[in-house]
Amino acid sequence: MSDPAARLYTPEMLALALRLAEYPLLPDLPLTGFARSPMCGSRIEMALSLGQDGKIENRGLRVQACAVGQAACTIFADAAPGLGLPDLLRTQSDLESWLAGDAPLPDWPGLAAIESAQAFRGRHGAILLPWKAAIHALCKQDNNR
Repeated sequence: MSDPAARLYTPEMLALALRLAEYPLLPDLPLTGFARSPMCGSRIEMALSLGQDGKIENRGLRVQACAVGQAACTIFADAAPGLGLPDLLRTQSDLESWLAGDAPLPDWPGLAAIESAQAFRGRHGAILLPWKAAIHALCKQDNNR
């Protein structure tokens, strides 16, 4: 495959992007967060609810991003329930290190499906969007109550 887009937009990645429709933004979720990638202009609005343990219980997203960003959002949404702020902060840091080429792919279910995007710097911001939006929502949770 000599076409760079063909190496980036794999059938598995595109299928994940389509699955994003399984996580619509729900107006009754109390915590909201936003993130935007200055490099590509992709953006996300995320709403969350937490369980009694303070960990993510439900999530909904509104995403305007390329297929890489959409796939990253689905990967995030699939695995986010049961996780708290420390988990998200650690994974965001691990993702940043991986994207910089300084660390292996983080241990988050499904990330291997977007591993090819590491070679495309213009997509790095879109990959980080869901973690940034969720962290934004969780860090301001006291203001949302």
